[in-house]
Amino acid sequence: MKKMLVAPSLLSADFLNLRQEIEAICKSGCDFLHIDVMDGHFVPNLTIGPLVVEKIAQISTKPLDIHLMTKNTEFFVQQFAPLKPSILSVHIEEVVHLDRLIGLIKSQGIKAGVVLNPHTHIESLRYILPKLDLVLLMSVNPGFGGQSFLPYVATKLSELAKMRDCIAPECLLEVDGGVSDKNIALLKTSGADIVVAGSYIFGHENYASAVASLKV
Repeated sequence: MKKMLVAPSLLSADFLNLRQEIEAICKSGCDFLHIDVMDGHFVPNLTIGPLVVEKIAQISTKPLDIHLMTKNTEFFVQQFAPLKPSILSVHIEEVVHLDRLIGLIKSQGIKAGVVLNPHTHIESLRYILPKLDLVLLMSVNPGFGGQSFLPYVATKLSELAKMRDCIAPECLLEVDGGVSDKNIALLKTSGADIVVAGSYIFGHENYASAVASLKV
C-alpha cells in the first residue's frame, strides 16, 4: 500500500522568517508545499498573491500545490498558471463553467484539482471527475488555520473514494483541515492519498518528525 503524501500548508509558517521556514519544510520529507490563496471575498481572510508565490517557487525544492479560495476564479488561474505549480485547485462552489476552467488549467501543463467545502455534496463531481487529477475535500470551513477536523468528512471521503475507484481511478484524493497524527489513520482507511497539514506540522518542534507521523 502506498504511503500517504504530505503537503504542509505554508499558511501556518512564520511569515517573518519565510525563507528559513520554506527551506526547513522542504528538508522535512514532505511531498508538496501547499499554498492557500485567499482573496478576502470567497473566504474572510487575505493571504498572498502571485508576486510572493513567484519568490516561493524560486526557493522551494518541492512542487507547489496551490489552492485558490477566491471569487473571479478564472482571473486568479490566469495569474498563477504562469508560475507552473504542480497542482492548481479551484472551488466548485465558485466556478460557473468548471469544465472549461479545468481544460484551461490542464492546457498549461498543470494538474487540475477541484475543491469541495465540507457541506458540498460529492455528486457535484460525478461528470467532471474523469477530467480531474485531484479532488481536495475541506475538512474545516476554509479561511483560517488551526481549526478542528469535522468528523463527517471521513464518511464523505469514503463515499468519494468509491466513486473515484469506479470512474476515475487515477484521480488523487486530498484532505485539508485539522489533520494530525490523531486522525491520519482514519483518513488513510477512508481513501486519502494526500493530506494537507498546517498548524500540526509548523507547530511541531521537529518538522521531519511531524511529517513522518503522517506518512502512514
